Amino acid sequence: MSRLLLCTDMDRTVIPNGRQEEALNARQAFAEFCAQPWVTLVYVTGRHLALMQEAIQEFQLPQPDYAITDVGTRIYHQRENRWHSMSGWQNEIDQAWLNVEPKQIIELLADVKGLKLQEAEKQNAHKVSFYVDLDQLDEPRCLSLVEAMMASLKIQSNLIWSIDETSHKGLLDILPPKANKLHAIEFLKQFLHYGEAEVVFAGDSGNDLPVLVSPIQSVLVANATEAVKRQAVQLAKQQGTQQQFYQAQNRSNNDGNYSAGILQGVFHYLPELKPSSTGN
Repeated sequence: MSRLLLCTDMDRTVIPNGRQEEALNARQAFAEFCAQPWVTLVYVTGRHLALMQEAIQEFQLPQPDYAITDVGTRIYHQRENRWHSMSGWQNEIDQAWLNVEPKQIIELLADVKGLKLQEAEKQNAHKVSFYVDLDQLDEPRCLSLVEAMMASLKIQSNLIWSIDETSHKGLLDILPPKANKLHAIEFLKQFLHYGEAEVVFAGDSGNDLPVLVSPIQSVLVANATEAVKRQAVQLAKQQGTQQQFYQAQNRSNNDGNYSAGILQGVFHYLPELKPSSTGN
């Protein structure tokens, strides 16, 4: 029997909180699949741990074995119904920010018009997060401005831009360079001794693109925006990773959206895992 490290984004990927409809019984089918003993489920999310747990309860999602939270700055393992932070990951990402405190970044960017610091629970020692007023700052201007101002701190950083479709707010996360979804998944893959063909990632948005177009087998769910779909196809072609990129399709009954799209992609890569009763 094959085994699978299934890593998935949450909002608008496994959580059906986008504009598109969800397939009937999609989450139930997803939960039943993830309950198989050979599936290790990982949620990869910008949410912090408490918000992730709230979403699991609200949307009746399966409990994951691991959680990559806070846009890749934290990895947790669930053991005996408790979450345990993986200190090895903290050590991995800590090196680039040894000489700076997050408050220095916050103070540096405090007067930038269009940036508003996110709530305290959305910050941590390796993550400084802002809301962005899209009427004042678009993506190129925001990133170039912040990058130029950050140069004075003389540290390496990773700027993650995304847009919350539901509120039409920009989101900017400032992280150490190794703190991202892709590197966190690679770290967990190596830690758990999974091979390339045993890992699948699913996502929907711009901040998932580094994983979606990487050598990791990936699924872009069908409810992603047309802009993200075009960008993903173009980047995968540039990176030469078309074979590791799958774009889920709504062939019938929204079967490419959200968790149904995740399973469609999994069965594309690993058809031997497809239940005989599944009609995808």
